[in-house]
Amino acid sequence: MAVIKSAMDNEKYMRLAILEAQKAYKNGEVPIGAIVVYDGKVIVIAHNQTITKNDPTAHAEILALRKAGKVLNNYRLNDITLYVTVEPCAMCAGAIINARIGKLVFGAYEPKSGCVSSKAHLFEAGLFNHTVEVLGGVLETECSAILSRFFRGKRIAKATNGV
Repeated sequence: MAVIKSAMDNEKYMRLAILEAQKAYKNGEVPIGAIVVYDGKVIVIAHNQTITKNDPTAHAEILALRKAGKVLNNYRLNDITLYVTVEPCAMCAGAIINARIGKLVFGAYEPKSGCVSSKAHLFEAGLFNHTVEVLGGVLETECSAILSRFFRGKRIAKATNGV
């Protein structure tokens, strides 16, 4: 596996994930982006599409893992690093464990539904038969800002429209 060697590499890939999150934002989706890196190269990009696809499982992480499995022709993704702008939920954390990914790098912590280190600790050593290396808080301010802006807009629209 190509090891990401520096904070600059992590920031570079997270910036790509943020660009992908902006695509979700423009489509009215919760702005979360994901990037899959394999052997030092970006092989997959994805963003939330639950509304667009009418699919509650179309989170950025799930879509990225599905695409990566096809690109690598394997359901085991041990040698990838997944970059995602927000700490994964329970569904996505479970998919990450089942895919056996090597490393997860996320941006913003998610105190309401994050299942890596905030609300639950699903990657805690010994809970499952696979351990994922985790790095959280990469470009946390930028990743949090796009979410805050999105939900602020939703609250304003709701107050304005009375919906």
